Amino acid sequence: MPPRRKPTTIDEYISLCPEEIRAKLEALRATVREAAPGATEAISYNIPTFEFNGHLVHFAAFKDHISFFPTSSGVMAFKKELSRYKTAPGTIQFPLDAPLPLELVAKIVKFRVKENEPKAKQRKHAARGTE
Repeated sequence: MPPRRKPTTIDEYISLCPEEIRAKLEALRATVREAAPGATEAISYNIPTFEFNGHLVHFAAFKDHISFFPTSSGVMAFKKELSRYKTAPGTIQFPLDAPLPLELVAKIVKFRVKENEPKAKQRKHAARGTE
């Protein structure tokens, strides 16, 4: 269940969640950090966000699940591996009563890092006035 007040950091977001969910959120956060060491943490849309040349992934706690938001491309690229989870465009729901698939999360995050890398090159070219 999402926090009632608006957090300003991921630490604050996690601390505002029910105690039984915190360990899973910390594990998810650690997995994203390890898979995307260059990413920065933020709060966007009032939920934990990792940014790497734009939005990389988000996650959020709910009553019965943790949602992981790797964009629609992140969901589609791993559709087969995600078949046991409830998904929607850009969203994966991990039930709270099951272990998080952290290896799969790491693969998805690494995919998103590679997907966002060209954005950094485009920004550098735009800053220099070249295309």
